Amino acid sequence: MSPKGHKRARLSTKLVGVVSALVLGGGGVAVIAGNASAGQDDNRKSQLTTTIDCPDVGEKLTAVPEQAKAEVDENLAKLDDQVADAYRRLASGQAQGDALLGELKQKREQTIKGVSDAIDRAGDPPKEIAALSSCQMKKASAEEDGGGGAAALASDAKSSAAGKKGAPAKNDFVNITKVRPNVRTPRAQNNASKGSFSVNCGRNENGHFNPDNVIVAPGVSNGAHHMHDYVGNVSTDAFSTNDSLARAGTTCGNGDQSTYYWPVLRLRDGKAERDAQAPGGGQDGNVGTILKPKQVTITFKGSPEGKVKAMPRFLRIITGDAKALTNGTANANASWSCTGFEDRQLKDKYPICPKGSDVVRTFSFQSCWDGRNTDSANHRTHVAFADRNGRCQKGFTAIPQLVQRIVYGVQPGSRIAVDSFPEQLHKPVTDHGDFINVMSNGLMNKAVSCINDGRNCR
Repeated sequence: MSPKGHKRARLSTKLVGVVSALVLGGGGVAVIAGNASAGQDDNRKSQLTTTIDCPDVGEKLTAVPEQAKAEVDENLAKLDDQVADAYRRLASGQAQGDALLGELKQKREQTIKGVSDAIDRAGDPPKEIAALSSCQMKKASAEEDGGGGAAALASDAKSSAAGKKGAPAKNDFVNITKVRPNVRTPRAQNNASKGSFSVNCGRNENGHFNPDNVIVAPGVSNGAHHMHDYVGNVSTDAFSTNDSLARAGTTCGNGDQSTYYWPVLRLRDGKAERDAQAPGGGQDGNVGTILKPKQVTITFKGSPEGKVKAMPRFLRIITGDAKALTNGTANANASWSCTGFEDRQLKDKYPICPKGSDVVRTFSFQSCWDGRNTDSANHRTHVAFADRNGRCQKGFTAIPQLVQRIVYGVQPGSRIAVDSFPEQLHKPVTDHGDFINVMSNGLMNKAVSCINDGRNCR
């Protein structure tokens, strides 16, 4: 199916209007329940969960010629469908073991060859992806919701299997008061850019949600397989383009049309949210009440090493890795904490905050740019993090660093879960943020001037 074959009707930004195709990422995992261990103090059972771990083909694509992108995207979407089908069959008990892995490998071999052939017709094919067809079984800790949880939200056996398994495990949580301070800030040099530029875009009061990801999966409904919270540009969905974003309105008070989005955070409370029957929601194992942030802070900061240069309009940046459970932590950038304890940041645990303290998610984006590209084939190599001293690597230049801070009121002891691909088991390490710069050149230049001059502007 060509990209034109995807249904082009825009998704509603309201949860109740989400209707889209079920797909998983090019590297994915399916989930089945393993042996139950000792019972918890609530109605959840601790599980040793078996998954199918497939290599992430998209991560390996460092260069795709422009004329090959549409066909490559088509084949990556086909890989998503194949993993999704394997997940549904495994979770529902329709298939298992080596037979399922063998069938999945055959399908992936053909599709990966399609990716290589598309790039070959326009340039040199990526040799390393040919070996990415094989998947394997993998075990991870998880929990199963009790009778009041996802089982009540699913409409059929397949989605019930997807939703009931995969809640965060008890060992995914830690008491923040037991964590030692671990935040290190690079020392500012004489030429440091010490100012900041803050943007007030609200807390998604207008209810802009969808399970799309226009950066990673343009033109594909439910490309994220989990629900996103949006602030800023009011039009963002899978079918957005630079032109449509530039024409759209914004929730930002200063006219910033940029799009800022992240996975929603939920209470795992067994209640039926408005997306309980929808792709990205209950159909993908993302269940429970969506928490509305108490506060969203968007700030652009400077470099401890020197002045920053303007970001280009339509620069795309992803920070963190939605598939860090299976991809590993090389690109992970989750930071969980609690108000009053933000000198202690957690990468792979949810915080248990004391009474009177709120849960905080912080996304500190890459602050070095290659000076040429607004995106890259794997959506990573055109930007980079500064080193531990705040320096950009050779060939990269410092740009304003976006820092998103999102605060939630959560009662002590409540079970929370970040929305995720179902195979990622809602692990805290998979937390991530996305950003497309749609500031006008004038507004971006104002931000750069404030930061370089040492002023704190709003």
